[in-house]
Amino acid sequence: MPKPVPIDPSQLPELARSVIRSAKFPQLATIDGDQPRLRPVSPVRVDEDTFTIYLANLRRYHKTSEIAANPHVELCYLDDSHDQVRISGTAEILDDAILKQEIWDTNPLLKQYLGTVDNPELILYRITPKRIRFMREWALDYYEIPLSS
Repeated sequence: MPKPVPIDPSQLPELARSVIRSAKFPQLATIDGDQPRLRPVSPVRVDEDTFTIYLANLRRYHKTSEIAANPHVELCYLDDSHDQVRISGTAEILDDAILKQEIWDTNPLLKQYLGTVDNPELILYRITPKRIRFMREWALDYYEIPLSS
């Protein structure tokens, strides 16, 4: 097994941001009763300063009821070199009309499929991190990233 290169802790936030930028489809973990569920998602916005992630969802999707019952979720980003970032956090429905409009205006696919920002099927989730971890391929150890990064 290859030996990982040592990581300067001051570089961790930028290493994590790099993984998030390159891994376009993270996996979202939720809980359905006592069964974990995992699916790829496509974030519609990423706040790189706070690692807050925004996801679009349709009301009829299963994850809607799963998040309503238990808003604790985890996102796992894995890039082409197998570095990963795990963001454990809380998902909440975005009720900020200005931010919702900004996200809508910068996402042509939302417009194409949903027609209008007021489409009742559209839900935007904000995932606020409670814990952020980075792991270099083969390191087998996670590095904690301070939430204030």
